[in-house]
This record gives sequence, structure tokens and C-alpha cells, in this order.
Amino acid sequence: MAPDQDPIEDRAARFARGVERATRAWLVDLSAASRLLTRMPPLLRRRFGAAEAVAAPGPIGRAVRAFPVVGAGVGLAAGIVYLILHAIGLPAAIAGVVAIAISALLTGALHEDGLADTADGFGGGATRERKLELMHDSRIGAYGVLALLLVLGAKLGTLVDLESIGLVLAGMVCAGASSRALMPPLMRWLEPARPDGLGASAGRPPADAVLTGLALAAVLSLLLLSWSGLVAFLIAALGALGMALLARRQIGGQTGDVLGATQQVAELLFLLSLAAIR
Repeated sequence: MAPDQDPIEDRAARFARGVERATRAWLVDLSAASRLLTRMPPLLRRRFGAAEAVAAPGPIGRAVRAFPVVGAGVGLAAGIVYLILHAIGLPAAIAGVVAIAISALLTGALHEDGLADTADGFGGGATRERKLELMHDSRIGAYGVLALLLVLGAKLGTLVDLESIGLVLAGMVCAGASSRALMPPLMRWLEPARPDGLGASAGRPPADAVLTGLALAAVLSLLLLSWSGLVAFLIAALGALGMALLARRQIGGQTGDVLGATQQVAELLFLLSLAAIR
């Protein structure tokens, strides 16, 4: 070390560079996760333009750790809409319908489509090949319609039952974060059911990124909703585990549709649990 070099300043500079690199890595991951899970506005794409090469379509890798951050953002936007509509005097049911619609709009109904396709495949196919064929079909069948009506209707009923505006807002944020944090475990520990689907092209994310996302969602639920949020997170996790076991039995693994269905089931279970134990 040079005589005039202050060791404290040197350590501070190294720390600052480390923080800058870590921040940049998180921004890249957030950009990639947003592109996969939402219809990210062009303005946001330009803001992270330097990250486009890293966030290009393909294996999602470590970006799964940012899934709960994206989910929390979607839930926050929908929750704010609910709050505004409730504040101007609209009935809770109307506010809930619009909030759910906003959530679907922000994601391009990606997860709802996965739920419908999974219900059609699992319910209407007699063989593994037929189930995958039905899931790949863009047309929606009776099982898909029924699944959407039941899940979306149950979400609406839960939001109305929660009553407290603060609880609705925190619940939507934490449910959005938790349900999206519960998709990467299936990507990591469940084999893709088909070699050419979204579940396969997204790749197998590293375990530490998966666990980071789970930890973020659990801590957020605990901070915003106390122990009831943590219990709701654990119940949602059990629902995701059930979906994983069902998918392995039905089609031998996971697909993009199964991941979307898992998000919807986990989100619903989180909200239902919160309403039951509030």
C-alpha cells in the first residue's frame, strides 16, 4: 500500500464498488423478471436498456430472485386502484373486480391463461400426451372456464370479506409477492414436461436465487401482516407443493402453464388464509 493511501478510504471505495455491482445485478434481474412476468412499459425497457442483452429471452437464471419484487409491484398497483375506488364510494365488490382486472392487465393475463390451460389439460385428457396437447391448444374448454370462474370469484369474495383497506392493500402486495416466489421452486426441482415449452426454455434457476426469492416473500409477509402473513405464506407454499405433486402425476413435470396455475392457486390460498385468520 502506498504511504499516502488511507486504508479506511480504500475499504470504503471497495465497499461502494461492491454495492454498485450488487445494485446493478439486481436491476438487471428485475428487468428480466419484469419482461417475463409482466407487460413492462416501453419506458421501463428504455430505462434498463443496457440490461437488454442480459435480459434477453432464454434461461432466466438468477433473475427468479426478483420474482417476488415484481409480484409485489403488481399487487401494489392493484391494491392502490382498490383503495382509490373504495375512497370515492364505490362498493367493495366493484373495487375488487377492477383491482383483479388491473392485475391481469399488468401481466397480460399470463397466469390466468396458465390456470385455464392446466385445468383443460388435467381435466380433459386421458393420457399424458393428450393432456399436453390440450394445454398447448389456445382454445379454452369447459374445465378452463370453470377454473377461472371459481378462482377469480373466490379472490373477489375474499377481498370483499377482508373489509379493512389496509389489510386489502397489504394482502394484495404480499399475495402477489409470495405466489410468484413459489413458481421458481417448481422450475428448479421439477423436470420440464415437454422439451420445447416455456418451462424448459426458462431453464433451471440456481438454488440460492430460488431461496432468496422465498425469503424475500416470507419476510415481506411477516413485516406487513405480522404472523398471520407468515402463516398465509406457508399455506400458499403447501398449495404450490400440491400443484407440483399433481403436475408430476398428471404430465410428469412442469410447464409454463403449470407455473401460471401454481401462481394463481398460491395467490388465492394466501388471500383465503389471511381472511380466515385475520
